[in-house]
Amino acid sequence: MNSPRLSILILSAIFALPLLAAPPGAAAEVAEPPLSAEETALLQAGPDEALERERAALRAVADLALLPPRLNTDPLPDYAVENLDYGMTIGIERTPKGRLFAAWIGGEDGPEAHMIVSQSDDDGESWSEPVLVIDTREAHHPLPRSVIVGNLWCDPLGRLWIFFDQTMNHWDGRGGLWFTRCDDPDADELVWTEPRRLWHGSALNKPIVLSNGDWILFAQLLQNPGIGPFSIGVFPELDPWRGANILASSDQGETWELRGRVTHERHNWPEHIGVEKKDGSLWMLARTSDGPRLSESSDGGRTWSEPVEPPRIQHPVARLHLRKLASGRWLLVKHGAEIDDFERKRGRGRSHLSAWLSEDEGQTWKGGLILDERATVSYPDGFQAPDGSIYISYDWNRSSKGHILFAKFTEEDILAAKLVSPGSRLQQVIVKPGKLNPAADKNNEPE
Repeated sequence: MNSPRLSILILSAIFALPLLAAPPGAAAEVAEPPLSAEETALLQAGPDEALERERAALRAVADLALLPPRLNTDPLPDYAVENLDYGMTIGIERTPKGRLFAAWIGGEDGPEAHMIVSQSDDDGESWSEPVLVIDTREAHHPLPRSVIVGNLWCDPLGRLWIFFDQTMNHWDGRGGLWFTRCDDPDADELVWTEPRRLWHGSALNKPIVLSNGDWILFAQLLQNPGIGPFSIGVFPELDPWRGANILASSDQGETWELRGRVTHERHNWPEHIGVEKKDGSLWMLARTSDGPRLSESSDGGRTWSEPVEPPRIQHPVARLHLRKLASGRWLLVKHGAEIDDFERKRGRGRSHLSAWLSEDEGQTWKGGLILDERATVSYPDGFQAPDGSIYISYDWNRSSKGHILFAKFTEEDILAAKLVSPGSRLQQVIVKPGKLNPAADKNNEPE
């Protein structure tokens, strides 16, 4: 892998910054066409000026992520399941009339990432070929333009939102949180709004609706300055806003305001998610390099307590899922057969995906339904249907198998730590990428 310094020099060459063309003061061997005055000045650049020029070149590359992304609503045959070679889940959602949508990342967990969306009209028994793809890579770009983080959410008006990021080379230090929306997701022909950029960064988890009607979106602007060549730090002016941020809307998503944020000493991808307590305060968990950390807010997300280890919850460095159910209980989906432990020796803890319930707002947890015990299962997301059923999507063996799966179960199943409800089912297939599973059967069966 190229070092960041080498990558920057390569980019400088791409952007016609001839820092390496000749030693200072050297004459060109060919007189025509001559260098411009500005280009000639570059030959005399000292180390500090050269570094600033390199940063400027990288910033110009990062600006490619500000261009409006194009939605591919006719993705076949290029993105047919048989042609896919990777699978990392984004999430799952249900429309007012019961259609299911699932989204996942194709390509890789890296610069070549792009988002793929499929649907089901039979409660997940079968899934369509991709109906929407957001892939903003271009062959002429000096670095890949990535779509790697996002989520699906059906708002109280029945509209389906797809939040997604657009960034250069996995993470350029600024990124961009975009959305497109389908106002009638149960229609035979889906119509999507033009993508709109909300803010910087990205959002992995669904918004929540507070008791006062405000919508809260968990937007992350990584404390990491960038990946690869962008690790040099191209956007220092954004440093005061880095962390686990809160965006809020009081007009059903027409406008959004930045409220507060939480920063973490051992920061990672925050992937924060929260619920509203009975007293109106917010209880939020974030991913850190030390496991999940809890912060609370009593003013709608404007200010937050210092992050601490949550009561009893032990979880690896990975996404978890948290939501308030219609019964008032809280649902937590995490790794580990015990609430206060996980299998540290198996895939760094990403095994034994399990579901838990709390009746005292996160102080204690009951149940422990194992959704999938295998190693390398990860990234749960979900919703609760009107009949009380809970749906959780996740992935398994992203690079070697790429399975996107879901489980359907009830609160009674969780408390019994086994399936006891009619209609509950585990390890249900959403997609098996064809190039990773050439002999995959056509039935809805996991391996």
